[in-house]
Amino acid sequence: MPTPAAEHTVDATLVRALLADQHPDLAALPLTVAANGWDNVVVRLGDTLAVRLPRRSAAATLIEHEQRWLPELARQVAAVVPVPAPVRTGRPALGYPWSWSVVPWLPGTAAGERLGGVVLAEALAAFVRLLHVPAPSDAPVNPVRAVPLATRTDAVLHRLRSEDVPRAPELAALWRAAASARTHAGPPVWVHGDLHPFNLLVEPGPDGDRLSAVVDFGDVTAGDPAVDLATAWLTLDREARAVFLERVAVDDATRLRARGWAVSIASALWTSDDSAFRTVGVRGMAAALDG
Repeated sequence: MPTPAAEHTVDATLVRALLADQHPDLAALPLTVAANGWDNVVVRLGDTLAVRLPRRSAAATLIEHEQRWLPELARQVAAVVPVPAPVRTGRPALGYPWSWSVVPWLPGTAAGERLGGVVLAEALAAFVRLLHVPAPSDAPVNPVRAVPLATRTDAVLHRLRSEDVPRAPELAALWRAAASARTHAGPPVWVHGDLHPFNLLVEPGPDGDRLSAVVDFGDVTAGDPAVDLATAWLTLDREARAVFLERVAVDDATRLRARGWAVSIASALWTSDDSAFRTVGVRGMAAALDG
């Protein structure tokens, strides 16, 4: 699946104009486009800040969710890892139609294709334990993340049938088993919703990569924590996966649902036109089948 086309061009010229209009004290700082992703453009602003702007309408509400909830969630997980809670917000202006944010520039590089070890697993487990607490009744609702897996069956099986996915019959069988597992019985908890390795920043350490930040909370929602636990199969090697799952103390049904989410997210990554995403996708699907 190719990256969606931008519905509005976002470049340094636009960002400087928006800053001059709404945050003039920041407008003279150097600007460099750092990432042009599926939903958002990230423009580095000086040494310590970045500007995050939707590039299509589907992401506009997600930015607003981050502006509303991420400051609170940042305090919740601060003992473990920083997250890019907005320090300034922007409004539509100068022909640009959506809200946008100024956020901290956080250290590290995306974990991406590198398999994480035990050090990363321990930090990820600590992060999700702090994040996965009951969410308020007005938390954002995401129709495709942290929902009962059975509601996603048609979409996932269609992808497995139509996208030349490796080992598709085995993955379909695993998905059906996961979708039939006992559903989340507790209250809806806060979840990141997209905790794959491209949203995890790491820095090298003496015992392996350490977690330096968790980014891109656009899919933040309340629901089943299993969607975040899928990172065990997407991000970690086998030894680290075992440590992560032990630390988060999942039961058998939650583990099975998490493997189902790993199938869903990994197969979606496989359909990307980005080679790094495809690498993580095929690796994640194989890991999910491995158990």
